[in-house]
Amino acid sequence: MTWYEALPAGIPDGRSVIPQNGVTPVYWLSSGPAAAGDWSRWRARHQQTGLWPLLALDAHGRDDPFGVDAEYDQITTVEQHDSNAFLAECWEAVTEDELDGEVDTELGHLDLVGARWPGLTPAPDQQGPVELFADQYADLLSTGRARLALVPATDGAHALTAVGWTGPLNHDNDTARFAAVVRDWQTRFGATVVGLGFDILHLSIAAPPVTLDVALRVTAEHIAFCPDNIWQSNTDTFRKYAEAIMGVNCWEFWWD
Repeated sequence: MTWYEALPAGIPDGRSVIPQNGVTPVYWLSSGPAAAGDWSRWRARHQQTGLWPLLALDAHGRDDPFGVDAEYDQITTVEQHDSNAFLAECWEAVTEDELDGEVDTELGHLDLVGARWPGLTPAPDQQGPVELFADQYADLLSTGRARLALVPATDGAHALTAVGWTGPLNHDNDTARFAAVVRDWQTRFGATVVGLGFDILHLSIAAPPVTLDVALRVTAEHIAFCPDNIWQSNTDTFRKYAEAIMGVNCWEFWWD
């Protein structure tokens, strides 16, 4: 019996979503908006149900808020990738763009951390239980525009590939590479995948950087992972971005 033929008891009104050009459902989506507490209840039941909860952001009136297309073949799996290697590759591309003048914004990262990839940031101390920050952030995002999605996945990182999400497609066409970074962040920063949109990713963070030195290292990872976060934002320099994420228990990423 498939997961969508054996949905757990207590599931609200909704439907299983078949992606464009597909024949098999890849996730379940609620009919109405998610209320505070909905995400955390299903997060607590994940081990029992095998369904990872996502808040589908800006989902009002959309049949498929994640923009999934079954004709997009997932190239690889999360387990095939090394977070450090992928971020180093992306960092090199970002650095070349700035040196070659291909981006309008001068990030200022060459003076602060140098042109060479600084490596992964050592794990900061957690400020509290991972689940606490995840549940709090989910309640914050449950503002009436988000709907509850349930994905057959082992964790939040796996959920990104399980739904066939292609949000970073213009940056790299293999979502599994980004999911590998998210899984690494789950370990080092107590990250939890809470919300997802067509090209937006929301993570709660239990171990944010609390000093500028560490925040600069984390900023290097963020720029490599999602350069649009800085190139097209008000925190358009390396230092501004680092200062903005210090002590903050959530990270948001957006790809153009």
